[in-house]
Amino acid sequence: MGAPPLSPGRGAGAAGQRWWVLLAPLLPAMLLVRPAGALVEGLYCGTRDCYEVLGVSRSAGKAEIARAYRQLARRYHPDRYRPEPGDEGLGRTPQSAEEAFLLVATAYETLKDEETRKDYDYMLDHPEEYYSHYYHYYSRRLAPKVDVRVVILVSVCAISVFQFFSWWNSYNKAISYLATVPKYRIQATEIAKQQGLLKKAKEKGKNKKSKEEIRDEEENIIKNIIKSKIDIKGGYQKPQICDLLLFQIILAPFHLCSYIVWYCRWIYNFNIKGKEYGEEERLYIIRKSMKMSKSQFDSLEDHQKETFLKRELWIKENYEVYKQEQEEELKKKLANDPRWKRYRRWMKNEGPGRLTFVDD
Repeated sequence: MGAPPLSPGRGAGAAGQRWWVLLAPLLPAMLLVRPAGALVEGLYCGTRDCYEVLGVSRSAGKAEIARAYRQLARRYHPDRYRPEPGDEGLGRTPQSAEEAFLLVATAYETLKDEETRKDYDYMLDHPEEYYSHYYHYYSRRLAPKVDVRVVILVSVCAISVFQFFSWWNSYNKAISYLATVPKYRIQATEIAKQQGLLKKAKEKGKNKKSKEEIRDEEENIIKNIIKSKIDIKGGYQKPQICDLLLFQIILAPFHLCSYIVWYCRWIYNFNIKGKEYGEEERLYIIRKSMKMSKSQFDSLEDHQKETFLKRELWIKENYEVYKQEQEEELKKKLANDPRWKRYRRWMKNEGPGRLTFVDD
């Protein structure tokens, strides 16, 4: 026996249900789609055609567009406007003349730039791409007027100049301080006497020098000797051009390639071939274990580095023992420090969060 035939009402309902299932996913897209209209309020010349505003065709060149703009700008300029017989629409009153002048200026700004004109012509030819036109219009209108690369370059140069003068100021302060330390000042004075520099400063020529000028000159001589004899490391070292931000950015690819080559050599020599560490490699491992920067580690005295090497601190177990010893030594120093004792006594009796009431 065959299946019972469907009634007309039941078949029509099933068919309508199937169409509804097919059309349901398309409803959001149908609601979002706007009616095709090339001229949109808020974009370019609004609902007016920029070519019609200037009275030129779409094939007009830049010279023709500029000539039409100058003529209309002279005609509708608010300060020079005089109504003419036959004026209709915009331009019949001073207020409407000002609106016409702004519209003419907008049309000229749209058509004089090749990229903006391409976007406008594309909008006229493809009115259905509504949201794309909005994006291109505002992305071009809100784009920065100055090239971002120029801004970044100027900022980096300004930071580099500030770095250089700041470092140089710190270096001069360090030299001035060392010139007041008796140990270095006496040594620098002896060197200046041996070289006869102080005698030259006191020599009297045609231009007699005052005592203050002689004192300043002697001070500069001592500072120059200290600069030449003492190698300051760390945050007060002599500034180097290659340490500035600008040169660091320029040399970044070179440093990156150098680091990759150095790392590959390290893996090949010590991990694969099993070579023994040299003095430079041992100091590097010790510095990394101590979590010190290169400038901080270089500022240490030579005898400290020799102690690190003698104790073989590049070996992890030895470094852990050394670290524990340093912590114990620090605890002993703090235990014998009277200021630390007062602080612990205050924390025990008063504490940072305890409320006290004082009776008058």
